[in-house]
Amino acid sequence: MKRTGFQLWNIGKWRAKMMHMLSMGRTFLLLVLGSLVFFVTLGLGGMAEHRLNSSPVSSMKGFAASLSSKFFIDMLGMELPHMQKEKGESTFSGEKMTSFVFQMLTSVNPRDPKSLMAKEMPGMGTTDPVLIRTAAGNQNLDPPEDYHLPLEPEEKNGHNPAADQPQESNKASVKEPEPGPKKEPGNQESGKSRNGKSAPEESGKPEKPAVKPTSRKVVMIYHSHPREAYNPLLGKTSNNPSSASPSKNVMLVGKYMANKLEKLGVGTIHSEKDYATAVDDYNYNFSYKYSRQTIKAALSQHNGLDYLIDIHRDSQKHAKTTTVINGASYAQVFFIIGHENKNWRKNEAFANAIHAELEKSYPGISRGIWGKTSSQGNGEYNQSLSGNSILIEVGGIDSTNEELKRTAELLGQIIGDLYYKDQKAEKANTDKPGSAVKAGSNS
Repeated sequence: MKRTGFQLWNIGKWRAKMMHMLSMGRTFLLLVLGSLVFFVTLGLGGMAEHRLNSSPVSSMKGFAASLSSKFFIDMLGMELPHMQKEKGESTFSGEKMTSFVFQMLTSVNPRDPKSLMAKEMPGMGTTDPVLIRTAAGNQNLDPPEDYHLPLEPEEKNGHNPAADQPQESNKASVKEPEPGPKKEPGNQESGKSRNGKSAPEESGKPEKPAVKPTSRKVVMIYHSHPREAYNPLLGKTSNNPSSASPSKNVMLVGKYMANKLEKLGVGTIHSEKDYATAVDDYNYNFSYKYSRQTIKAALSQHNGLDYLIDIHRDSQKHAKTTTVINGASYAQVFFIIGHENKNWRKNEAFANAIHAELEKSYPGISRGIWGKTSSQGNGEYNQSLSGNSILIEVGGIDSTNEELKRTAELLGQIIGDLYYKDQKAEKANTDKPGSAVKAGSNS
């Protein structure tokens, strides 16, 4: 009896252990299945969000883009000591981390008091774009600032001060660039980039076209807000400078760019249409509709037109819109991408090609690539008309002629280089055996 009882007791003990193990196994299995379902659902949700919303604005709010590469290096350096070789302030300083976490949790930027009221007062938060690409020239991640440019009092009364000067007919809305800008006194400074490249400055002698301009026009430079002007060119101080004169506003920047591209042999047209003068019952809110008509008219006349550059001006002061490279002062630039265009990634790729070259050869000029939806601006910016259509804000209200010219010619050089690179790649593809159309064929 004792042996039989011992056996029964032993069997019961093993049965209890088996039941415990089975119970633990079921729990483990449930955890595995639950985790599997969770991650599969999360992945499907991410795929659905990617298809339904191509913009990172509503989902990530630019979170990943707002983190610099040094942030990730410092984070890895916490585990890999040999990576902490660079001297300088860590991105994990108390002030930076407190500011970052506070902004992430509250959407309030401690460096920008306006953001505290932006969520409560209608309209104040509509100018906050989302950062897509960081830049060396914008360590504080300050977004671009745009202000409505009201008409001058004389214009409201029906008088247009620009009408006192000789004007071309409205039909000549697209103007061909002149052979080249004349050399101006005091604009012969030269500088070098941080990698030793010479800055795009002219010598004392008139510059001759390096390549004969082609009759085929491939680049269009235009201005949706043509009256965004610069205080030094106006000879006054204003927080919201506006002028109809092409020699005092963003049309001057467009002219410098167009002339540079023509000298490189890249066929370029430059629109100097002033919509406040040319359009009856002009409404500033319809600026991009007016410029869209100008673009479509140009596209109908030039089949090869593919690079569409809308030049604007930021509304921030000189300290935030200027950089100095080896003694030469440059106007900084913002790149704006409209996320209402479903193919915005093509436009962003083109903007990033220019931005990357600036970061590589002239770090500090670019202030990053920013995205906007319709709730933060126009949201489309005519960028659906071409994958190589972008909006560039050049300088701020206090940028000088010399600063604007340096940056404009540098942008023209980079865009010209990208054009020839694209042409070379296109020719290489057409010359491949088996391609549908080979270069030089008449098919």
